[in-house]
Amino acid sequence: MPTFASVLLIDPRGWLLLQERDEHPRIDPECWGLPGGHMEPGETPLEAAVRELEEETGLVVAPELLEEVDQHDAGHGLVHTLVAGLALADEDVECHEGRQIVLVDPATVPGLRLTRSAAVLLPGFVGSARHVALTEDARRRAEDAGAVGGGRVHTAP
Repeated sequence: MPTFASVLLIDPRGWLLLQERDEHPRIDPECWGLPGGHMEPGETPLEAAVRELEEETGLVVAPELLEEVDQHDAGHGLVHTLVAGLALADEDVECHEGRQIVLVDPATVPGLRLTRSAAVLLPGFVGSARHVALTEDARRRAEDAGAVGGGRVHTAP
């Protein structure tokens, strides 16, 4: 079974970093989902998540800031999802894949056409205690960095 790693980043407002896929992918074209992709042979979910996030967004996130919160079968393979709350803003993100990768108000998620994997994960995550805790982590990191409201990414050295 193919194995994937995806990353869900939360900003200080509690908004979610989501990717709008274009018409080209074989899996879930023209849907909203999380940055991520296939794990390479020998890669851990954490290694794959860090690699995929950088490839798709230009963000280099320190591995110790990410934690795995979910594994599920999305119908096309096993998906590992890692999360972090970061001082993050749209201008920090580059879009290297899909139509756009932007921070999305969680209140709009029910109206989005989601990838199969995002449809499994997001309904139970949005508004959960974990979502609230990650939002607080992002706020604290933003305050510590002097960037209340986002604007700085905690990256690897």
